[in-house]
Amino acid sequence: MEEAGARLAGFRPEDYQNFLRELAQAVARDAPRWQELQARYYQDQAALWMNMLSRAAGQTPPVHGAEAGTQTLADRRFSAPEWSETPLFDYLQQSYLLTAQWLKEAVGSLELEPKTRKRLDFFLRQYIDAMAPSNFPATNPEVLKKAFESGGESLRAGLKNFLADMEKGRISMTDETAFEVGRNIAVTPGSVVFENELFQLLQYAPATAEVASRPLLMVPPCINKYYILDLEPSNSMVRYALEQGHTVFLMSWRNIDESLQQTTWDDYIERGVATAIRTVQAISDVPQIDALGFCVGGALLACTLAAHAAEEPLPVASLTLMTTLLDYSDVGEIGVYIDPGFVAQRELLFSKGGVVPGKELAMAFSSLRANDLIWPYVVNNYLKGETPPAFDLLYWNSDGTNLPGPMFAWYLRHLYLQNELSCPNALTVAGRPVDLGRITVPTYVFAAREDHIVPWKSAFETTHLLSGPMEFVLGASGHIAGSINPASKNKRNYWVGGPISGSADEWLASATPVSGSWWRHWANWLHNLNPERVPAPAQLGNAEHPPIESAPGRYVKARC
Repeated sequence: MEEAGARLAGFRPEDYQNFLRELAQAVARDAPRWQELQARYYQDQAALWMNMLSRAAGQTPPVHGAEAGTQTLADRRFSAPEWSETPLFDYLQQSYLLTAQWLKEAVGSLELEPKTRKRLDFFLRQYIDAMAPSNFPATNPEVLKKAFESGGESLRAGLKNFLADMEKGRISMTDETAFEVGRNIAVTPGSVVFENELFQLLQYAPATAEVASRPLLMVPPCINKYYILDLEPSNSMVRYALEQGHTVFLMSWRNIDESLQQTTWDDYIERGVATAIRTVQAISDVPQIDALGFCVGGALLACTLAAHAAEEPLPVASLTLMTTLLDYSDVGEIGVYIDPGFVAQRELLFSKGGVVPGKELAMAFSSLRANDLIWPYVVNNYLKGETPPAFDLLYWNSDGTNLPGPMFAWYLRHLYLQNELSCPNALTVAGRPVDLGRITVPTYVFAAREDHIVPWKSAFETTHLLSGPMEFVLGASGHIAGSINPASKNKRNYWVGGPISGSADEWLASATPVSGSWWRHWANWLHNLNPERVPAPAQLGNAEHPPIESAPGRYVKARC
């Protein structure tokens, strides 16, 4: 994990040396505080040791303030009874939690420059997560018990799982044999009605006799496959939109190979999003369409509309942005991987073209939540020899796409590093200046409160960048689970109604919580903007753009 993350982030050994040097300097500036923390840590560890010896001797040990064991009640890594039944393993997990708490307190007490602190906190958490006794067979009683009971079969199966994942180049998070694109996910009926070298355009069969007068174009992220919006029928946003009476079109991005290694951000704008908008309008024979962008797809969509707004506005009547960053002043923890040195290195590497492997991108994002997306699978798959359960979201998460190097480097430089998309006319895209303030159509901005990729407060800043009527909605949960919250299940909750004019905190303080799926609220918003209904199209495509093949199409099936 660390090696893969380091490759993506461009960190060199001297970067780590700089972190350690800055840490040592900070310690030296406050030596008395450091010595006090050390003394207390040694005392607490000694108390834990004495408690373990007392338990081993059959005595009931006294309760010490040093015992961080109360934390284990909420820590699923140590929730199994084996961790508390044996004094040694109880000590190991208690000592680990105590050390983790001490390290966080020690680093938190140091005087560090904010950016250095943020990066040090991130790498400290990576280290703490990696060193948990649950991650090693000799210090995990669950692993030892299963190995004994299975006669070593669990260890053999774990080694087999490990070798299979080494061959795939990624950690298996779900039973991948349980899913197949076009068989039980991405199965909403439709056809490919347009394609070029960069994307296929899908049009879905209508689900109602009458449909909204304007079609809906969905622009998914190019960093993953489109079917996050069309998983199983029960949690397909595409299917839900069809059931609400929309004619749905969707872009299926190409999984980049060496033949497209020169592709740029401008290409994604002009040959991608702008082409899709015009094609949907032409097929539907309407003055305007509605458009939705998800994550990076939202950034591409907004950038396209802003670039064309001054001279030749594209025919988009409303805009929906799902967990999308347009202001990159605070990008969350992914920012620890992006600095001027890293971006310059990527620009040099891709100056003549190249491909960014989707596996590296996936590992970097997984490392942001290692205790959820890395270590549980290491323990269960490799140490216990188990097969992960079938879960469509995790299947999609493992099905990444490659990106063209020039496009990736440009994206990092101008959006993540220099935050130029949020500055009027700071960017020129396809020969056109970009000003988000020129987007005046009604816009629905959805963010997720626990999103670790698009911090919700950063997503809220979109409401200050665009000029049209604005609706901001905050959903519970994270980047994916918060977005894909089916109306049929109607779980979780969302917040609406705060003042757009103020800060994100002011908005939340005045917002109203609503139980259930935000999809229903979005559907009502879109219906109120476009209440007119017309007969559903009798066929997919048109004379100029006849169906090429059935959905989900070829592009989505190409794997890294």
